[in-house]
Amino acid sequence: MKESISKKLASLRERIVELDRLLSAPEVVNDMDSYRKITREHADISPVVGLFSDYKKSEDDVAAAQEMGRDPDMREFAEEEIKAGRARLEQIELDLQKALLPKDPNDDKNIFLEVRAGTGGDESALFAGDLFRMYTRYAERNRWQVEIVSESPGEVGGFKEIIARIAGHGAYSRLKFESGGHRVQRVPDTETQGRIHTSAATVAVMPEADDVSDIVINAGDVRVDTFRASGAGGQHINKTDSAVRLTHIPTGIVVECQDGRSQHKNKEQAFKVLAARIKDKQTREAQAKEAATRKSLVGSGDRSERIRTYNFPQGRMTDHRINLTLYKLDFIMDGDLSELTDGLMAEHQAELLARLGEQV
Repeated sequence: MKESISKKLASLRERIVELDRLLSAPEVVNDMDSYRKITREHADISPVVGLFSDYKKSEDDVAAAQEMGRDPDMREFAEEEIKAGRARLEQIELDLQKALLPKDPNDDKNIFLEVRAGTGGDESALFAGDLFRMYTRYAERNRWQVEIVSESPGEVGGFKEIIARIAGHGAYSRLKFESGGHRVQRVPDTETQGRIHTSAATVAVMPEADDVSDIVINAGDVRVDTFRASGAGGQHINKTDSAVRLTHIPTGIVVECQDGRSQHKNKEQAFKVLAARIKDKQTREAQAKEAATRKSLVGSGDRSERIRTYNFPQGRMTDHRINLTLYKLDFIMDGDLSELTDGLMAEHQAELLARLGEQV
C-alpha cells in the first residue's frame, strides 16, 4: 500500500477514536447539532477504518504464514495461506482506494429532471415522452417521488418540454450521468412507407439546492411574469393568472411553472428550479475548464454531446461514452436502468481511481 494512503488511513483511525470520545462527552450529548454532525462523520469514516483494520489483520496473517513456512512439514500449507492472504490484501486495498475517493456532495440530493424534444418534429416530442416515462418507471422501482413542475405537450403526444422534481435518497448519484443528447432510431406511427427515422431529445439532471439562499439570486436580476396557465388542470387553472415565468437577466435562464393551482406555489417552485439551473450552469462551466486539460469520459455536463442511441428495430440501446450495448430495449424503456447506471458509475469510479493513482 502506498505510504500516502497508509498515512491517511492511520489519521482516520486516530480520528475515530477521538469521535468515540466526543460522542460520550456531555457538551456534545447536550448539543443536538454537534451530536448529529459528529454522528454523521463517524458513520462516514467507520467503514473505511473497518477496512483498514481488516487490511492490517491480513498483513499479520501473511506474516504468520511466512513464519510457519520455515517448518518444512508446514511449507505447503503455509504457501496456500500466503497466496490467499495476499489476494485478500489486494482486494481490501482496492476497496480502500474506492472508499477514499472524493464524494460528490450532491449525490444524496433530490433532482430536477428536464426532458426536451430536439430535432425530429412530432416524433421527437413522442420520444421525449417515452424518455420521461422511462425515468418515471425507474423512480417507481426505487420508490422515489415524482412531481411534475411544468410541461408543454407535443402536438400529437409526448412533450415539447417537461420538468419534474424527483425526490429520493441517492437520486442524483444514480441519474447524474443521464444529462446529454439522446437519439432514437425507429419507424414512427405516422410513417406509411416503413422507413426508419432518427430524432433526438435532450435530458438535463440537476441537483436540487438545499436552500434557494445557497445560490445568490438578486431580486433585481429576476423578471417575474404571471399568465394564465394552459393545458390540463380543470376549470380553475384556466381562470386565474396562476402560472409564473421567471427570467434571470444576467444568464438569460427562463423558468416557467404552471402545474400548481396556486400562483404562490408556482413561484416558489420556479425559484427552486431557477436556483438549480444557475448552480448547474456554474458546475458545467467549471467542468468545461477542467475538460480543457482532461477529457472526462462520463459526467462532462455537455448537453450537446450525443450520449446514447435507442435503436428500436434492433431492440438495442448503446451508450457511446462507455461503449455499452444492451439488447433489452423494451425492459430499459420500462425503467430497468440498473445495469446501465451501474456501468456508468463504475466507469466514473475507475476514472477517479486513475486520477488518484496519478496524484500519489
